[in-house]
Amino acid sequence: MEIQIYEDREFMIFSTTESEKIDFTQVEETSIDTLRISVDKTKTFCKWDGATPEFFSQMTTKEGPYTYPEILDILATPEWTDPNPPF
Repeated sequence: MEIQIYEDREFMIFSTTESEKIDFTQVEETSIDTLRISVDKTKTFCKWDGATPEFFSQMTTKEGPYTYPEILDILATPEWTDPNPPF
């Protein structure tokens, strides 16, 4: 299996309370329903290629931007991946 490397892709983490500020025409996600949410449901993130979308400047809880390797490390933590899934 080939591992995809996204050299130009960046990621921004922010509070789920700021999800209404997302301009979905500027990111890879298509709606609030397609956002990945942290285990405690307080954080989410968006990804994009190229220049950082302007709407992030309106957010007060943003963390990043992160590169693809950096976000993979973050998403592998217990904050984003439940170490004890329900099944």
